[in-house]
Amino acid sequence: MEVIFNGHAKSGRHLLHIVGSPRKEGIAASIDVAEQLIETWLSQDSSRTAYTLDVWKTDLPDFDGVALEAKYASLAGVEMTGDVAKVWSRINEMGQLFHAADVIVMGVPMWNFGIPYRLKHLIDAVTQKNVLYTFDGENLVGTLGGRKLVIVAARGAALGGDYPEKEFDFQLAYLRTWARMVGINEVHAITVEGTLFGPEADAAARGPARESARELGLVL
Repeated sequence: MEVIFNGHAKSGRHLLHIVGSPRKEGIAASIDVAEQLIETWLSQDSSRTAYTLDVWKTDLPDFDGVALEAKYASLAGVEMTGDVAKVWSRINEMGQLFHAADVIVMGVPMWNFGIPYRLKHLIDAVTQKNVLYTFDGENLVGTLGGRKLVIVAARGAALGGDYPEKEFDFQLAYLRTWARMVGINEVHAITVEGTLFGPEADAAARGPARESARELGLVL
C-alpha cells in the first residue's frame, strides 16, 4: 500500500501520535505510556512508520471568523477564495494527517474533567465536512472508517466518590463520541490514574498502563 504523506510516499502501515500534554517526555504519563505502545508497534514490522503531532508545538489553524466562513462555505458548497480558501487549505492539510494513518494514538491528560484546550482546538479545526466526514443534509458519515484509535487517558486522581465517572468524565467519553462522528469504530482506552500522589504512586500507576500499552502494540 502506498500512502502519500506530507508529499512523500509511504509504504506499510502508518501511525499518527497526537501529543496532548505540554509536559516534557519522561514526565507526562500520557506521553510515557503512549510511547511504550508506539515502540512496540513499530518493532513488529520495519515498513511501519509513525508521525508525531504535538498540539503544543504545531501551528494550528485559528478557528476564527475566517475559518467559520470557510466552514459554512463548505457546508453550502460555495467556492472559496482569498483568506477563506487559504485557511481551508490548511484545515485540509491537517485532515490528511488523520487520513494517512492506520492507527491514531492520542495521549490525553485530564484537565478539569475534560481534555486540554489545544487538543480541543485541533479537533474543532479539523473535524469538518469533506475533511473528516460527509453530510448531505440528513446523514453525517465519518470518513475515517477502518482506522483504529487508542486513547491514553492520564488522570492525576481516579474519578469516583463525589465525582462519579459517569457524570464527570468529559475526557474519554468526549473522544469516543468524536471517534464515532468521524467513522472510527475500533477504540481502545488505556487509563493511567493516581499519578499525583508522589513517586511511588506514580510508578504504581504507570507500571500496569505501560504493560497494557505494550500488549496492545503487539496486536494493533
